[in-house]
Amino acid sequence: MNAPDRYERFVVPEGTKKVSYERDTKIANAASFTVEREDHTIGNIVRMQLHRDPNVLFAGYKLPHPLQYKILVRIHTTGQSTPTQAYNLAINDLDNELQHLKKGFEDELMRFQERHNQGY
Repeated sequence: MNAPDRYERFVVPEGTKKVSYERDTKIANAASFTVEREDHTIGNIVRMQLHRDPNVLFAGYKLPHPLQYKILVRIHTTGQSTPTQAYNLAINDLDNELQHLKKGFEDELMRFQERHNQGY
């Protein structure tokens, strides 16, 4: 088959950055971020988190091609923050949300196991 190996979908090649940044030369406070080895799952979550930031005027993403395992995230901000600050804030907020979700899951799993061990 001509299809690439499955591992190429998620393993970042050696010497390749996970995230690269390119400033837009035509629009002030705009930039594109290329995120290697990600797809719609991460693209949509990051886009939605960026939309929560009042300093973000535009946030969108696209997959250039189905066989290229990367997403392009485009961000345009007000003068109050830069696209890099908005991207970093979105990633940190998502990390905090996922940590909270993980803790809630682990706490509930612990309660379930305790009840199960007590014979409920």
